[in-house]
Amino acid sequence: MEGKSRIRKIKSRRWLVISITLLVLLGVIWTLTTASLIWTYTDEESSRQSDAAIILGAAVEGDNPSPVFRERIEHAILLYRQGTISHLLFTGGSGSAGERAEAEVGRDYAVAHGVDPADIQMETESRITQENLVNSLSVGKQAGFHTYTIVSDPLHMKRAMKLASGLSMDAVPSPTRTTAYQTWRSQFPFLARETILYMGYTVKEWIDG
Repeated sequence: MEGKSRIRKIKSRRWLVISITLLVLLGVIWTLTTASLIWTYTDEESSRQSDAAIILGAAVEGDNPSPVFRERIEHAILLYRQGTISHLLFTGGSGSAGERAEAEVGRDYAVAHGVDPADIQMETESRITQENLVNSLSVGKQAGFHTYTIVSDPLHMKRAMKLASGLSMDAVPSPTRTTAYQTWRSQFPFLARETILYMGYTVKEWIDG
């Protein structure tokens, strides 16, 4: 009897090891697949005309946009000058107490570079991408907007569009043509973060499902 019990324990341990190994392997495959989807999506860009460009917020440095945020604003201004979009919608609140809202800094930069203030809307409460889009949608409805072009860094675009789809937004992507994330050393942490957040949102969708 002791021999049979020992065999059962050995088999049970083997199945446990096999199960854990398979779960880890599936996790690795899912992570690499997600990272690949985010990376390949960086080339997705639409030239569709939209009512407004939603410029996703990023850090500011006093009264100036950070290099990352500046690239997003510059890209939106280019779309505005080309006539691809007719309005800019800036998003983003304050990163810390006493700091100006990202949207306010973005608006001032755009006005200083020739954008008509009448063509600018903003929301100054959001702190994360999902809040950026939820609040922008509310502001956009009040302004009479129906279609949107989302502007952000290339590696941010896949998750941003997934979130927009979840909000049933009529939106298309327009990643910045240049980015502050030029080297692999800066791109890898960004890609890793986006991969984790994208997977987390996907799990949330399954649970809410």
